Amino acid sequence: MNFNITTENIAEIKSDLEIIIVIDKNLDHRFVQDKKLLKKAGFSGGQDEICHLIEKNRLYVGAETLKGRGIRPAVATAIRSLIGKKAYKNVKIATYLSHPRCTASLRAMVEGIVLGHYSYTTYKSKKVKSSIKKVMISLEGYNEHEVTAEIAARAVHNGEITANATNFTRDIVNAAPDDCYPEVMANSAADMAKETGLKCKILKPKQLKEEKMEALLAVGRASRHKSRVIHLTHKPKNPKAVISLIGKGLTYDSGGLSLKPAEHMVTMKSDKSGGATVVGIMKAVAEMDLPVEVHGFVGAVENMIGGDAYKPDDVLKAKNGTTIEIRNTDAEGRLVLADTLCYAQQEVKADYLFDFATLTGACVVGVGHYTSGVMGNADEPKELVANMATQAGELVTKLDFNRHLKKTIKSEIADVCNISNTRYGGAITAGQFLSEFIDDEHREKWAHIDIAGPAFVEHAWGENPYGASGAGVRTMLRLIEKLARTQEKQDHTPDN
Repeated sequence: MNFNITTENIAEIKSDLEIIIVIDKNLDHRFVQDKKLLKKAGFSGGQDEICHLIEKNRLYVGAETLKGRGIRPAVATAIRSLIGKKAYKNVKIATYLSHPRCTASLRAMVEGIVLGHYSYTTYKSKKVKSSIKKVMISLEGYNEHEVTAEIAARAVHNGEITANATNFTRDIVNAAPDDCYPEVMANSAADMAKETGLKCKILKPKQLKEEKMEALLAVGRASRHKSRVIHLTHKPKNPKAVISLIGKGLTYDSGGLSLKPAEHMVTMKSDKSGGATVVGIMKAVAEMDLPVEVHGFVGAVENMIGGDAYKPDDVLKAKNGTTIEIRNTDAEGRLVLADTLCYAQQEVKADYLFDFATLTGACVVGVGHYTSGVMGNADEPKELVANMATQAGELVTKLDFNRHLKKTIKSEIADVCNISNTRYGGAITAGQFLSEFIDDEHREKWAHIDIAGPAFVEHAWGENPYGASGAGVRTMLRLIEKLARTQEKQDHTPDN
């Protein structure tokens, strides 16, 4: 898909279709040319409500606000409604800005277009895709805020990179487990690194053994697909900060000997979402060439059953020497993360450390399908994630640690148990388990993001299609971009 920016008024541009965003149900705005027809059709302009006037070559969609949180899902919904309609190869749309010096809404609009254009058709014999090849953006503004073509181009460029990285993540997550196992995930990351100029190091089982990553190796040892740890590096000159990102990459999770029920095993290809998110973020960081040193670490493992499977009652020793009593082999992601976190801290002394994981069903129960839970030992990294999620249009809720819940992962025979002795607070106790593997130097710099809810949902919602959403990519890119601007004068106001 190509984006063209023009100073022509929207009415002067020739196209197959015009997309018009109705803001806050305002049908009296000058962009709305079909008020009577819209009212006759019952269109009120509510968020994500669409009305396609085929004979007029106009598609109306509602947004509750000019800010990104309204624009992004509205445009995505409009574009998604055109999938399979071959008549529309080029569309036009005006510029919607919430503030005269802020292009965040324009970036959100571009993200919505690219995200809404996405469809995963790899396994379809008849592929139904969007036919849109070109999007023309008129700099004519909804509220007459002016923006230069150069500034607009930067917003469009960053929006396109961000959304394409999100879609790249979606592709990894949506891939069937027989097509994306640890070796494939590692090779895919290596190929992406070669294309974008990232450095890539892949640790294979012999090296993992040498690194004493016994917890990670135990999880994967019953699989015919051997485990990998991926380390991607973006290292610019004179970086403004150093960030480490760690992802849980369970390419498939059967639950191991603590076998999942059949209905819970479906969609477990999505257990690699945390790792895929890290890979997607690294792709975008390289393409934006951000002046921040960023390291991405992924523990790529498959949890299967067999004679060599690790067992309840086993005691494993993690890379940092902590011993772990196993009481449930389906609490495996935290074991993979434990060793990967330790390795990341060994390799890089970071200003911030963030991990992403579809870690617990308890997080989904607690905050729902659409929201991630963020946890950690200190307020600053949690606040940073929450604030940037708001700007990125993603939903995040902070879940606080407490000493009473931490007692529930105490083991009588080892240093810590891999599950809590209570059914309550499972997202928090999993986060507290991970905190056992954060060293003193990084203790106040770390945040854990549980993306179990939004990473994979079996229906379309907002800017997200059925299946993988790419949760976390947009949030972390905003965060890294913010760190990149810490020594520079910001030329825009926050937008969400």
